[in-house]
Amino acid sequence: MTRATTFPLPEIPEQKPSRPAAENDAGPFIILPWPAAGDDGHLWLAVNVSAEPVLFNGDSALRMEPGDLVVGAASRAGFLAHGAELARFRIPFGLLDASAADLRTVPYTRLSGRSGLASLVSQFLTALAGTPLQQRRTGGRRLALNTADLVALLVGEVLQTRGTRSAPAGNDLLARIQCHIEDNLTDPDLSPESIARAHHISVRYLHKLFQSGGTTVGAWIRRRRLDACRAELRGRRRSVAAVALRWGFVSPSHFSRLFRQTYGLTPSEWQATASADS
Repeated sequence: MTRATTFPLPEIPEQKPSRPAAENDAGPFIILPWPAAGDDGHLWLAVNVSAEPVLFNGDSALRMEPGDLVVGAASRAGFLAHGAELARFRIPFGLLDASAADLRTVPYTRLSGRSGLASLVSQFLTALAGTPLQQRRTGGRRLALNTADLVALLVGEVLQTRGTRSAPAGNDLLARIQCHIEDNLTDPDLSPESIARAHHISVRYLHKLFQSGGTTVGAWIRRRRLDACRAELRGRRRSVAAVALRWGFVSPSHFSRLFRQTYGLTPSEWQATASADS
């Protein structure tokens, strides 16, 4: 008889993840990390934590030896068809360093837990599934995010092996993110975290997208804000401090230093030159 237990994620006080429906409440089912919204935006992962082989979803091609893993995004049905012999996890796409389009193409894939990165992930997740709930709660959000980061490395290997990382999709996403930044340059709360959240990706993947273009998120935002300040100082009779503050530069001295480093003139010098030319 299969023992039915549920180990929920280390909880976040302000928003607890939902549990699977009662009829699917079997095995160490851990949701990483938050929130538990619709299943279409999640990757599923299972680890054989038993001492016996398991045929995942009854498929002989997915025979899981002890410690082996299965990942997939197409459907959760196979993951819910097993009991306590599998520790099962659900990770939001936004915490994995790949586009949702790439992740949705991942079929059920078995990974040997006896070597390489998969072995490290298997050991970690097996230990996590066997850790008492109260101890996991102590780690809270940090434990959940670190776990998701480790899984992200494994998923990256899977996508690279399958050759499904889509550069065009990444380019399209980068273009959308840049448009979002342009539309929100005056928002004082604009940050890598807020940008990543708005596009349902991880902060690390956001940085990777900008690095592929030879820059950083912070440098790109700073240059676009400086360009906006330069244009406004040329066309309007506003103080340098007011213009700087409007575009997110809190310190006038810091703004003046950046402006001079970028354009070779201080903001006041530029404003005077532009006024004389007009």
